[in-house]
Amino acid sequence: MELVRVDTQRAYQEIRKKIITLELPPGSPIDEGKLADEFDMGVLPIREAIKLLAHEHLVDIPPHGIYVSDVNIPDLEEISEVRVLLESFCARQAAKRADADDLIVLETLCEEMTSIPQSESMRLFNIDHKFHQAIAQAAHNKYLAQTLERFYGLSQRLWYLVLPELGFLPASVEEHLELVKVIISCDSDKAEQIMYDHVNGFYDKVREILLNKIKEK
Repeated sequence: MELVRVDTQRAYQEIRKKIITLELPPGSPIDEGKLADEFDMGVLPIREAIKLLAHEHLVDIPPHGIYVSDVNIPDLEEISEVRVLLESFCARQAAKRADADDLIVLETLCEEMTSIPQSESMRLFNIDHKFHQAIAQAAHNKYLAQTLERFYGLSQRLWYLVLPELGFLPASVEEHLELVKVIISCDSDKAEQIMYDHVNGFYDKVREILLNKIKEK
């Protein structure tokens, strides 16, 4: 049973990665046997992993077949509605609770951000994830961090859809730098507002890109 649990966790991570990065695109069927062969494990861990992913709304299990959940504007609205509130609250708590180690991590990430060429959207995208994880860590609430990571994963799939057009990512670096300054100064009200505007503005731009893609079809 221990082996099954280990394999289930590995299958969950691998399938989730395939879904988020669009290697398994929205609406595509999932072949349990094929995945089991690819990961060199039994079908049972694959099925258990799929149940976990269905709980996260990344997989649909209708009466016939298993499919990657579709992506649409209503999904974006619901995800952004929750995440903007959680992220802004997280920044508020970070401004109150961040310790010296947290601040070192945040400052190091900011230095790394500024060294990345603006044309390298994928690297900026990845460092953005690390930055938000560091803010969550600085809030010192493991349940909040776990919840935010789940919603970040749902957001990542949307962002991969529009990644070639994410020319606005470099501008978000300046917002990150300002947020860290505010967290260092322990200004929780301003930290909350900066994060709210940062996340909400990002979703506004992603929404615009997705709507344009729909119009072009």
